[in-house]
Amino acid sequence: MATLRVGFTRLRIPLQSRYHGAVKYLSRCAPGRPSYLNGSFHGRDNQIPSTLGLLTGSRSISSAATREVVSSEQLGVTEPRAHSDIPIANADERKISILWGPQRWSRFHHIWLRDHCRCSGCFHPITKQRLLNTFEIPADIKPIHVQGSTDGLEVIWPGSSTESHSSVYPWTWLQANTYDPAPQPTSCRKVLWGSKIEKSPPSVTYTEVMDEMGLYKWLTNVETFGFCFVSGLPATPEATEELCKRIGFIRETQYGTFWEFTADLSKGDTAYTTMALGAHTDNTYFTDPCGLQLFHLLSHTEGSGGATLLVDGAYVAALMKELHPRFHDLLSRVPIPAHAAGEPSALYTPSPPAMYPPLRYHPRTKELVQVRWNNDDRSVMSHLPPDEVEEWYQAIKIWNELLTKPDSEYWVQLTPGTVLTIDNHRVLHGRSAFDGKRRVCGAYIGVDEYRSKLAVLKEKFDGVDDNSQNKAGRPENIRSIWNSNL
Repeated sequence: MATLRVGFTRLRIPLQSRYHGAVKYLSRCAPGRPSYLNGSFHGRDNQIPSTLGLLTGSRSISSAATREVVSSEQLGVTEPRAHSDIPIANADERKISILWGPQRWSRFHHIWLRDHCRCSGCFHPITKQRLLNTFEIPADIKPIHVQGSTDGLEVIWPGSSTESHSSVYPWTWLQANTYDPAPQPTSCRKVLWGSKIEKSPPSVTYTEVMDEMGLYKWLTNVETFGFCFVSGLPATPEATEELCKRIGFIRETQYGTFWEFTADLSKGDTAYTTMALGAHTDNTYFTDPCGLQLFHLLSHTEGSGGATLLVDGAYVAALMKELHPRFHDLLSRVPIPAHAAGEPSALYTPSPPAMYPPLRYHPRTKELVQVRWNNDDRSVMSHLPPDEVEEWYQAIKIWNELLTKPDSEYWVQLTPGTVLTIDNHRVLHGRSAFDGKRRVCGAYIGVDEYRSKLAVLKEKFDGVDDNSQNKAGRPENIRSIWNSNL
């Protein structure tokens, strides 16, 4: 008999194999040294042991715990197949290491892996909610058995005195969620633009967006460029509202739900005048500004002007970061308070106040995730450190200069039948002064509703969020438990 240490369970396996048609590969490891495990598992006489049937490719990825103790003989090791593309897994006292290829590896803590088991007993396959009691996982939990297969990393965990627990983690899911080492930032899908976007602005037709593939194209354009036109729409509020609801719930604000306005100051905001409006984002006075804004010019009679201005905040922020890094730092660090106080029945300020800078970056990826700028709605800057007051005013002056450069501005004259959709977390908008009677309708869509709809459409048409697990015999209307958003 030879003693083999697999993971952390000492196994006693006869050196003379009793497995017909399979060559046994046994490696001796010093006590406490990990064993590399690869290949597929075979039981006695090449039959799959009933208690480990859940470890084979024939079973569902979502496996329940095994119902009896896994014996030492059942935890055999087969010889790795030649030229196998299955990664090598190695367990030590605290982590499982996975070698993806030369100089490419990941490490996962045992407690992290146990917490992320997605068998049907640990993760509800329909509601996609955790069932496992995370707080009952032993801090020093160690696997009984670790093995790589075509399905992914297979791990047997100790359970109660009468059962063990099987977990399987797809390789693509592990690669997508690696944290040790930290993943490299992925390339952003955003296309930065300046005034030359006028040569080929992103656009879809109304007929297209009434189909889900066209809806996906529309929202993908918004994600990529920060705005998109929808042409060929009936010039009516009803058709515009229907279009807005293709994305999600319309967000109600002090201006109403679906709004229609003219220059009559019926609301206490300069948008309800004929004045020119500089480049700005909406709702800086809200804790969570709206995600999308949709505009439809229904008519403009007895006058002229009112051209629409668009500026890519991501493009201008990149310019400022490169040309004026110190001032860029101030705009990404110093918060600006804001208010909406034109209506006697409403007084909006963000909560908590003075917490949100004009440029907000993701703490890990460093990607710009929100531009929040409206100098007209800015409140008192009483929180500035004395030694930064003059420098801050220099910073916003340079920011405004970059926003108003001809190379940054895209001007377009909207016409009835064309809806403009803007990512309010990225693209600033404005307008030139006008005269005559100008009638505009539109709505706000919350950022979460927009992102939810886009994620569902990506899942349907690209399958990119399922970590290659979305086609494994799963009904089309059932979301994969390995969806990268979960």
